[in-house]
Amino acid sequence: MSEAEREADRQADRVATANETLEIIAGRRSVRAFLPKPVEPATIAAILETASRAPSGTNTQPWKVYVVTGDTQRRVIERLVQAFDDPDKSTKYQEEYPYYPREWVAPYIDRRRKVGWDLYTLLGIGRADKARMHAQHRRNVEFFGAPVSLFFTIDRIMQQGSWLDYGMFLQNVMLAARAHGLETCPQAAINEFHPILREMLGWPDNEMMVCSMSLGVEDMSDISGRLVTEREPVAGFARFFT
Repeated sequence: MSEAEREADRQADRVATANETLEIIAGRRSVRAFLPKPVEPATIAAILETASRAPSGTNTQPWKVYVVTGDTQRRVIERLVQAFDDPDKSTKYQEEYPYYPREWVAPYIDRRRKVGWDLYTLLGIGRADKARMHAQHRRNVEFFGAPVSLFFTIDRIMQQGSWLDYGMFLQNVMLAARAHGLETCPQAAINEFHPILREMLGWPDNEMMVCSMSLGVEDMSDISGRLVTEREPVAGFARFFT
């Protein structure tokens, strides 16, 4: 084989790898139903190792991760479900930072409402069915049946730039998981229960919770997997200058 032919083969491999990467990115979505199949600790570690290549200002690497499985996960879920079902939870538990805006305006409130009702419609949950809405929302603290719960924290001393870096790390976790045949669901719905998690997992007072994430093999039989969220076209959010 000539050098030109070998280079052609290398180029073909690069294109195939690039296409696979684009498919992994484009196919990422929040999965809300998982099989109970365990994930090997070595696989989780490999995902986190790959994710840690995310950029961070002056290489500060502000991410901290608590990986919870097995009996510990079951105990955590039991406590979270109790807290979630507590009618007084709004006075007992509050998130440490405002994930969502305090005042919603268009187009953000419209997108929020649409994805919520698209999911409820898919699941056959009517607007007046508060019990089923509550049960579906509770699935968050049950991690949608995923065998792995990830909790992400950051040192309180870090500022907004480090939170931007953290977002790139979280995206890497989700994409690396897909490369291993796994899916994820990033979650902010559990943030208000950080006192329970701090107590049970023992992270220090200088750390605050960023979010959690479900990780595992998707349950392809669950109807929630049919939800396809819309995306604004590039022309709607980007301006090009020449």
